[in-house]
Amino acid sequence: MFSIRRMRREDIADVAELERKIFTDAWSEKAIQETLDQKQTMILLAYEDKRLIGYLILYFVLEDGEIARIAVEDAYRRQGVASKMLRELECLCEDNGVNKLLLDVRESNAAACRFYEKQGFVRDGVRKNYYSDPVEDGILMSCELGR
Repeated sequence: MFSIRRMRREDIADVAELERKIFTDAWSEKAIQETLDQKQTMILLAYEDKRLIGYLILYFVLEDGEIARIAVEDAYRRQGVASKMLRELECLCEDNGVNKLLLDVRESNAAACRFYEKQGFVRDGVRKNYYSDPVEDGILMSCELGR
């Protein structure tokens, strides 16, 4: 069984390692630390025992929150880890006055689009050439909280 908690400084190396495993444009430890230090940021981690299996990074301003990263280790996908992180995030958002979540997803990532739609996100538009490595359009999605 896995658990969800807020990120702490001692988690930076683990998050950076998982980031490198999952993303071609991985953030450095320094970038993760700078993100953690920002006041308007929430970072949630999913652990199974003492092993990091996923994380979610959210930036928020006033009532809007933007999910910058959501990642789950390959072996733990489709087991409810991302869904549980999103549910926990929704509770934290309510406490911080955030009532709308935004995110971008690669156009080719059909599995992620289906996942977000099941979580209540809707497609709002397309950002042309939003991603690099490779260049690809991004699908802008949003979800109203407290529905």
